[in-house]
Formats: sequence, structure tokens, C-alpha cells
Amino acid sequence: MELRQLEYFATVAEEANFTRAAARLHVAQPGVSAQIRKLERELGQELLDRSGRTVRLTEAGAAVLPYARAALAAVAGAREAVDELAGLVRGQVTVGTVTSLGPDIDLPGLLAAFHHDHPAVETGLTEDTSDRLVHAVATGSTDLAVIGLPTATPPGVALQVVVDEPLVVVVGRDDPLAARTSATLRALADRPLISLPPGTGLRTALDHACAAAGLRPRIAFEAGDPNVLARLAVRGLGAAVVPESLARCYADRLHILTLTRPRLRGRLALAWRSAGPVGPAARALVRHVRAALPDRG
Repeated sequence: MELRQLEYFATVAEEANFTRAAARLHVAQPGVSAQIRKLERELGQELLDRSGRTVRLTEAGAAVLPYARAALAAVAGAREAVDELAGLVRGQVTVGTVTSLGPDIDLPGLLAAFHHDHPAVETGLTEDTSDRLVHAVATGSTDLAVIGLPTATPPGVALQVVVDEPLVVVVGRDDPLAARTSATLRALADRPLISLPPGTGLRTALDHACAAAGLRPRIAFEAGDPNVLARLAVRGLGAAVVPESLARCYADRLHILTLTRPRLRGRLALAWRSAGPVGPAARALVRHVRAALPDRG
């Protein structure tokens, strides 16, 4: 029984497909099939049911899978322990981020500096909503994420607030609200609003504030990029709720109103796993980014 066979078996079980598993492993599909067949012959049982459109575990496969994963985890742990003793950091890390970070977070610069310090670590980057990013951190599929608050944080996830600024309302220069300097949520209740989609920190803050005031906002447009929200407002398609730093970037084309009663704030935070297994590469990444971004919590 070889570790390679256990790795191929566990990957096919996770992907439920030989082709996807081979692509993930960066090997040819016949090689994956052949190694799993060898493992099945050694164990004397079929581990995978190949009769359907998707590959499923047999009863024997379901029994073997936890042991295969444990063996692979033990080997990875042994390698990490030796690397740490030798002062080496290598492996893979995944960083998640919301779409727009604003001027205070230079994520490409942070990742470039980390790569310079740890060239043996492969770094991946993904974009998603705050809710999904927090879940990815909690389950270990993402090592560090920049998320918008407020959002529910499950146990085992730690946070460091790195941006804290007011949320404001922006409208086109010809909008009736352009004669005012501030607006309440109630004053916006009957107007078409432009906002980030559900699951984002900004939208959660807006929805919670409206619910507390007994209001139901009229969301006319949703977009995942705050810059798109501002450009929609420039075209006169509604009032957009955006972070103040973004609004200032469009001050020549938009009128900015202070949002009052209640005053809302946009917060961005680093999120990382504080419980469960965390490898040395992920620990180094978290240390690097936390040290580079001041805690504004």
C-alpha cells in the first residue's frame, strides 16, 4: 500500500469523478485508475462504485476513507514539523477577499511581500461575499480572508478590524437629494437604492438598520463591485450606499450625503482560523498580513 494510492483514492472520493480528480492531482486519468485498482486488489475489496454517472464510495470505501485521510494528514504533519525545525516554510495558502478593498489595503503588495519572504509557498487568491469567505475560513479551505463586517463569525474564527469608516449616500448631481447635505434612512425609504448584494458586510449593515427602523428598502440595483454602484448613481439610477473613501473618488461626478439616523459604518476585517489544524505556511501568512495592517478594532 502506497501513499500515492491513498492520495488518489481520497481525491477521487472527494471529486466523485476520475477526470476531475486527475486534473486536481496533475496526473493522467489512466494512472489514477490504475493505482486505485492496485489498492483495491491489495485490500481485496472494491472501494469505488463506477457504475453510475458519478463515482461513489462502496461500503468498503466508506470504511477505508477516514484511515486514508488520517495517513495523509500524518505524513503532511511530519513534513511540516521537520520544515519548522529546519526554519523552512513551504506549502500552499489561499487568500480570500471581498471585491473592493479601498485604498487602505494593498492586497497585491502584501502578497508580493509575502512571496518575497517565503518563495516556496504557493499562494492562491479568490473573491467572494463575506458570508461565504467566513465559512471558507472556518472549514479550512481558505487560510486568510478580508471580509466586510458585520457578518456572523462562527466559533474558531478570529478577526482583526483593519478598516473602519462611515457609510454615505451618493446621488447624481441632478438628483433632488443633491440640494441636501444629509439624509436619514427614512428619507430614502421610498427611493430606489443601489447596494451590494446580500451576504456582503455593507448590505448586512444596511438591512439590519432598515429592519430596526421598521423599513423595507427598495433595492433597485445590486452589484458586487462598489465602483459599479457609484457609476450607476452617476447615471441617475438611484441613491447608492457606499464607503466614504470610495465616494470621495467620485466627488467630481456625485453628490455625497452624510447618512444619519442611524449612522452606519463600513468595516473590513482580517479573518483567520483560530481553532483546528493550521499549517506553518498559513501561520506565516497570517502573521505577515496582521503585522502589515494596523488593528482598528
